[in-house]
Amino acid sequence: MRRILTLAVTAAAFAAVPALADEAAVGRPPNPKTGEEVYRVVCQACHMADGKGAVGAGTFPALAGNPRLASPVYPIVMVEKGKGGMPYFSDSLTPEQVAAVVNYIRTSFGNTYPGTVTADQVKPFATPPAGSRR
Repeated sequence: MRRILTLAVTAAAFAAVPALADEAAVGRPPNPKTGEEVYRVVCQACHMADGKGAVGAGTFPALAGNPRLASPVYPIVMVEKGKGGMPYFSDSLTPEQVAAVVNYIRTSFGNTYPGTVTADQVKPFATPPAGSRR
């Protein structure tokens, strides 16, 4: 009887392995969809929760009240291609995510820039910069 119980417990343990593998997905990074989610997951660490930027180990420009955001092309290019200390995200964000976060930063933190960016407007810029490792 004890041997049967041991076999049953062992079989149950092996049967549970695929379930444990599924639980590993819980540790995956989130896949943000809305502009606010993309901002919180990708941008907020540098540009801060209030969009006012920071100075310390580096200089992270403010998005709040930033006149460069008046043209939707500027933030699209910055997110897709990066510049200086700003990394590019063309290999990690979809055009839909980029459009969402650009719309979010252009209408948040006191910004009220008109117009809505679409994924189709982002797609021409959606390739990593030349010389990048992809």
